[in-house]
Amino acid sequence: MRIKAAVRQATNLTCSIAIAPNKLLAKIGSEMDKPDGLTLLTMADLEARIWPLAAKKVNGIGPRANDRLASIGIVTVGGIAAADPARLQEHFGRTYAEWLARIARGIDDRVVVVSSEPKSMSRETTFERDMHVARDRAILTPVLTGLCERVAGDLQRKGYAGRTVGLKIKFADFKIVTRDLSLADPVADTAAIRRAVGECLKRVTLDRRIRLIGVRVGSLEPAADDASSVAPVQRELPFDS
Repeated sequence: MRIKAAVRQATNLTCSIAIAPNKLLAKIGSEMDKPDGLTLLTMADLEARIWPLAAKKVNGIGPRANDRLASIGIVTVGGIAAADPARLQEHFGRTYAEWLARIARGIDDRVVVVSSEPKSMSRETTFERDMHVARDRAILTPVLTGLCERVAGDLQRKGYAGRTVGLKIKFADFKIVTRDLSLADPVADTAAIRRAVGECLKRVTLDRRIRLIGVRVGSLEPAADDASSVAPVQRELPFDS
Protein backbone atom coordinates (compact mmCIF):
# COMPACT_ATOMS: atom_id res chain seq x y z
CA MET A 1 0.00 0.00 0.00
CA ARG A 2 2.92 2.35 0.60
CA ILE A 3 4.00 1.90 -3.03
CA LYS A 4 0.52 2.83 -4.28
CA ALA A 5 0.44 5.85 -1.98
CA ALA A 6 3.88 6.98 -3.16
CA VAL A 7 2.83 6.72 -6.82
CA ARG A 8 -0.32 8.72 -6.17
CA GLN A 9 1.61 11.39 -4.28
CA ALA A 10 4.25 11.70 -7.01
CA THR A 11 1.98 11.53 -10.07
CA ASN A 12 -1.60 11.97 -8.84
CA LEU A 13 -2.33 8.66 -10.61
CA THR A 14 -3.55 5.31 -9.36
CA CYS A 15 -1.70 2.07 -10.07
CA SER A 16 -2.55 -1.61 -9.89
CA ILE A 17 -0.08 -3.97 -8.23
CA ALA A 18 0.20 -7.74 -8.22
CA ILE A 19 2.34 -9.84 -5.89
CA ALA A 20 3.14 -13.20 -7.49
CA PRO A 21 5.86 -15.87 -7.71
CA ASN A 22 7.19 -14.65 -11.07
CA LYS A 23 7.00 -11.93 -13.72
CA LEU A 24 4.42 -13.76 -15.83
CA LEU A 25 1.87 -14.08 -13.06
CA ALA A 26 2.62 -10.60 -11.70
CA LYS A 27 1.90 -9.09 -15.13
CA ILE A 28 -1.37 -11.01 -15.46
CA GLY A 29 -2.33 -10.17 -11.89
CA SER A 30 -1.72 -6.46 -12.35
CA GLU A 31 -4.48 -6.45 -15.00
CA MET A 32 -7.03 -8.34 -12.91
CA ASP A 33 -8.23 -5.66 -10.52
CA LYS A 34 -7.95 -2.35 -12.32
CA PRO A 35 -8.02 0.47 -11.49
CA ASP A 36 -6.10 0.91 -8.25
CA GLY A 37 -6.07 -2.82 -7.51
CA LEU A 38 -3.91 -4.99 -5.29
CA THR A 39 -3.81 -8.66 -6.29
CA LEU A 40 -2.08 -11.58 -4.58
CA LEU A 41 -1.45 -14.70 -6.66
CA THR A 42 0.19 -18.01 -5.79
CA MET A 43 0.73 -21.15 -7.84
CA ALA A 44 -2.26 -22.63 -6.01
CA ASP A 45 -4.45 -19.99 -7.69
CA LEU A 46 -3.51 -21.11 -11.20
CA GLU A 47 -6.49 -23.31 -12.03
CA ALA A 48 -9.14 -21.16 -10.37
CA ARG A 49 -7.97 -17.68 -11.37
CA ILE A 50 -5.60 -17.92 -14.34
CA TRP A 51 -6.90 -20.80 -16.45
CA PRO A 52 -10.37 -19.20 -17.00
CA LEU A 53 -8.76 -16.07 -18.47
CA ALA A 54 -8.73 -15.41 -22.21
CA ALA A 55 -5.50 -16.56 -23.83
CA LYS A 56 -4.79 -13.02 -25.04
CA LYS A 57 -4.45 -11.88 -21.43
CA VAL A 58 -0.99 -13.45 -21.38
CA ASN A 59 1.78 -11.04 -22.34
CA GLY A 60 3.36 -12.60 -25.43
CA ILE A 61 0.16 -13.93 -27.00
CA GLY A 62 -0.57 -11.28 -29.60
CA PRO A 63 -3.58 -10.90 -31.90
CA ARG A 64 -2.25 -13.29 -34.56
CA ALA A 65 -1.34 -16.02 -32.07
CA ASN A 66 -4.67 -15.54 -30.31
CA ASP A 67 -6.55 -15.91 -33.59
CA ARG A 68 -4.57 -19.03 -34.46
CA LEU A 69 -5.32 -20.54 -31.06
CA ALA A 70 -9.01 -19.75 -31.52
CA SER A 71 -8.95 -21.43 -34.92
CA ILE A 72 -8.08 -24.73 -33.21
CA GLY A 73 -10.62 -24.23 -30.44
CA ILE A 74 -8.35 -22.80 -27.74
CA VAL A 75 -9.61 -19.56 -26.22
CA THR A 76 -8.46 -19.67 -22.59
CA VAL A 77 -5.22 -20.17 -20.70
CA GLY A 78 -6.66 -23.40 -19.36
CA GLY A 79 -7.31 -24.52 -22.90
CA ILE A 80 -3.62 -24.11 -23.65
CA ALA A 81 -2.72 -26.11 -20.55
CA ALA A 82 -5.03 -28.94 -21.63
CA ALA A 83 -3.91 -28.96 -25.27
CA ASP A 84 -1.92 -31.80 -26.76
CA PRO A 85 1.71 -30.57 -26.99
CA ALA A 86 2.07 -32.21 -30.41
CA ARG A 87 -0.93 -30.23 -31.68
CA LEU A 88 0.51 -26.97 -30.40
CA GLN A 89 3.83 -27.75 -32.06
CA GLU A 90 2.06 -28.55 -35.34
CA HIS A 91 0.47 -25.10 -35.43
CA PHE A 92 3.11 -22.94 -33.73
CA GLY A 93 6.47 -24.68 -34.09
CA ARG A 94 8.49 -26.27 -31.32
CA THR A 95 9.88 -23.17 -29.57
CA TYR A 96 6.62 -21.22 -29.30
CA ALA A 97 4.64 -24.36 -28.46
CA GLU A 98 6.99 -25.16 -25.60
CA TRP A 99 6.66 -21.58 -24.36
CA LEU A 100 2.86 -21.81 -24.49
CA ALA A 101 2.93 -25.01 -22.46
CA ARG A 102 5.13 -23.39 -19.81
CA ILE A 103 3.19 -20.18 -19.42
CA ALA A 104 -0.13 -22.05 -19.22
CA ARG A 105 1.27 -23.73 -16.12
CA GLY A 106 2.52 -20.46 -14.64
CA ILE A 107 6.19 -21.27 -15.26
CA ASP A 108 8.45 -18.27 -15.83
CA ASP A 109 12.14 -18.39 -14.90
CA ARG A 110 13.04 -14.89 -16.10
CA VAL A 111 15.14 -12.87 -13.69
CA VAL A 112 13.60 -9.65 -12.38
CA VAL A 113 15.83 -6.75 -13.44
CA VAL A 114 15.26 -3.71 -11.25
CA SER A 115 17.61 -1.35 -13.09
CA SER A 116 19.32 -1.12 -16.47
CA GLU A 117 21.42 1.31 -18.45
CA PRO A 118 19.51 3.15 -21.19
CA LYS A 119 20.68 2.55 -24.76
CA SER A 120 19.19 5.73 -26.21
CA MET A 121 17.00 8.72 -25.41
CA SER A 122 14.54 10.22 -27.84
CA ARG A 123 11.73 12.70 -28.24
CA GLU A 124 9.22 13.06 -31.06
CA THR A 125 6.12 15.01 -31.93
CA THR A 126 3.16 14.35 -34.21
CA PHE A 127 1.64 17.43 -35.84
CA GLU A 128 -2.07 18.15 -35.75
CA ARG A 129 -1.92 18.62 -39.51
CA ASP A 130 0.59 17.55 -42.12
CA MET A 131 3.34 20.14 -42.46
CA HIS A 132 4.44 21.56 -45.82
CA VAL A 133 8.24 21.55 -45.94
CA ALA A 134 8.62 25.10 -47.28
CA ARG A 135 5.46 26.93 -46.21
CA ASP A 136 5.55 25.58 -42.66
CA ARG A 137 9.27 26.04 -42.10
CA ALA A 138 8.55 28.63 -39.40
CA ILE A 139 6.79 25.87 -37.44
CA LEU A 140 9.08 22.96 -38.29
CA THR A 141 12.34 24.65 -37.37
CA PRO A 142 11.46 25.63 -33.76
CA VAL A 143 9.75 22.29 -33.19
CA LEU A 144 12.91 20.44 -34.20
CA THR A 145 14.99 22.75 -32.02
CA GLY A 146 12.66 22.04 -29.12
CA LEU A 147 13.06 18.29 -29.58
CA CYS A 148 16.84 18.68 -29.50
CA GLU A 149 16.55 20.74 -26.33
CA ARG A 150 14.34 18.16 -24.66
CA VAL A 151 16.64 15.27 -25.54
CA ALA A 152 19.62 17.28 -24.29
CA GLY A 153 17.75 17.99 -21.06
CA ASP A 154 16.98 14.30 -20.60
CA LEU A 155 20.62 13.38 -21.18
CA GLN A 156 21.94 16.00 -18.78
CA ARG A 157 19.45 15.16 -16.02
CA LYS A 158 20.39 11.48 -16.18
CA GLY A 159 24.11 12.03 -16.68
CA TYR A 160 24.62 10.58 -20.16
CA ALA A 161 26.10 11.61 -23.50
CA GLY A 162 25.81 9.81 -26.82
CA ARG A 163 27.92 9.18 -29.91
CA THR A 164 25.03 8.65 -32.34
CA VAL A 165 22.42 11.26 -33.22
CA GLY A 166 19.37 10.20 -35.19
CA LEU A 167 16.52 11.90 -37.02
CA LYS A 168 13.13 10.32 -37.69
CA ILE A 169 10.55 11.70 -40.10
CA LYS A 170 7.13 10.24 -40.84
CA PHE A 171 5.57 11.64 -43.98
CA ALA A 172 1.88 12.14 -44.74
CA ASP A 173 1.81 8.80 -46.59
CA PHE A 174 3.05 7.17 -43.34
CA LYS A 175 6.43 6.30 -44.84
CA ILE A 176 9.11 6.60 -42.13
CA VAL A 177 12.66 7.72 -42.90
CA THR A 178 15.49 7.62 -40.38
CA ARG A 179 19.01 8.99 -40.64
CA ASP A 180 21.83 8.56 -38.13
CA LEU A 181 25.14 10.32 -37.70
CA SER A 182 28.01 8.80 -35.72
CA LEU A 183 30.21 11.28 -33.88
CA ALA A 184 33.83 11.05 -32.75
CA ASP A 185 32.98 12.41 -29.30
CA PRO A 186 29.85 11.90 -27.17
CA VAL A 187 27.46 14.85 -27.00
CA ALA A 188 24.76 15.94 -24.57
CA ASP A 189 24.20 19.62 -25.37
CA THR A 190 21.51 21.10 -27.56
CA ALA A 191 23.87 22.79 -30.02
CA ALA A 192 25.83 19.64 -30.84
CA ILE A 193 22.68 17.56 -31.18
CA ARG A 194 21.11 20.22 -33.38
CA ARG A 195 24.14 20.37 -35.68
CA ALA A 196 24.12 16.60 -36.07
CA VAL A 197 20.38 16.61 -36.77
CA GLY A 198 20.98 19.25 -39.44
CA GLU A 199 23.47 16.94 -41.14
CA CYS A 200 20.97 14.09 -40.98
CA LEU A 201 18.26 16.29 -42.45
CA LYS A 202 20.41 17.08 -45.48
CA ARG A 203 20.29 13.38 -46.36
CA VAL A 204 16.48 13.24 -46.46
CA THR A 205 14.50 13.93 -49.62
CA LEU A 206 11.87 16.38 -48.43
CA ASP A 207 9.31 15.97 -51.20
CA ARG A 208 6.16 15.29 -49.14
CA ARG A 209 4.29 16.77 -46.24
CA ILE A 210 5.56 15.84 -42.78
CA ARG A 211 3.39 14.19 -40.12
CA LEU A 212 5.96 13.46 -37.38
CA ILE A 213 9.50 14.43 -36.42
CA GLY A 214 11.71 12.72 -33.86
CA VAL A 215 15.23 13.14 -32.49
CA ARG A 216 17.26 10.38 -30.86
CA VAL A 217 20.68 10.16 -29.22
CA GLY A 218 22.14 6.67 -28.86
CA SER A 219 25.36 4.81 -28.07
CA LEU A 220 25.12 6.31 -24.59
CA GLU A 221 27.86 6.47 -21.99
CA PRO A 222 28.29 8.33 -18.70
CA ALA A 223 28.81 11.99 -19.47
CA ALA A 224 32.06 13.79 -18.83
CA ASP A 225 31.93 16.88 -16.65
CA ASP A 226 32.11 19.19 -19.67
CA ALA A 227 29.62 17.26 -21.85
CA SER A 228 26.82 19.72 -21.14
CA SER A 229 28.78 22.89 -21.88
CA VAL A 230 26.71 25.49 -23.69
CA ALA A 231 27.41 26.40 -27.31
CA PRO A 232 25.51 28.58 -29.78
CA VAL A 233 22.47 26.80 -31.20
CA GLN A 234 22.01 26.62 -34.95
CA ARG A 235 18.91 28.64 -35.80
CA GLU A 236 18.10 27.41 -39.29
CA LEU A 237 17.73 23.96 -40.78
CA PRO A 238 17.46 23.11 -44.49
CA PHE A 239 13.76 22.25 -44.61
CA ASP A 240 13.55 23.96 -48.00
CA SER A 241 16.32 21.84 -49.58
